[in-house]
Amino acid sequence: MARPKSATHDIKRDAILDIAAQCFASRSYPAASMNEIATACGTSKARLYHYYGSKEAILFDLMDRYTQRLLTLIAQAEANAQRRNLNDRAALHELIRAFLQEYESSATRHVALLNDTQFLSDAPDAGLADMSPRELILNRQRDVVAAVTRALKRAYPERLTPANQTAVTMMLFGMINWTFTWLRPGGPISYVAFADEVINLLEKGLA
Repeated sequence: MARPKSATHDIKRDAILDIAAQCFASRSYPAASMNEIATACGTSKARLYHYYGSKEAILFDLMDRYTQRLLTLIAQAEANAQRRNLNDRAALHELIRAFLQEYESSATRHVALLNDTQFLSDAPDAGLADMSPRELILNRQRDVVAAVTRALKRAYPERLTPANQTAVTMMLFGMINWTFTWLRPGGPISYVAFADEVINLLEKGLA
């Protein structure tokens, strides 16, 4: 008979994911080992295997939860914009602020999403409707990009065209997605202030 999960099971899994994300960000996914993750968690490797059967299982759960979180942020931002009756530009600006607020607290998870998706299995998984773990995460990433493209098109309909919409969308992501490499809490500019800089650049350029 399988052992029942403890009431704190999910809480412990969240803690493992936070620590594993730090290990992946500092050591790289290939270099980090289950033993290192267990040590960083202050537990044994055997105990770590009680929660996750492999390092890839940790990586997938980390990315699964994080990509779902990003899609939830988009849905919440859209609902908030409707509730506050914001115009399309203001709605986009609020979405940018929401992303950067999330990036501030999830920098190591974001590093994993950008750098380590390639290490997920590409074998179909019956538990994922015959998609592979890599395909599922890539599809979620595409959904995020598509949602931001739609928000940009609504905000700047005369600026975005079928020819340039991908370039403009990726330009925006280029401004915000790599903040973990240089933007530090307590530094000369905060994540909130940087969000305002991004919005000002969209609205006015550097002129």
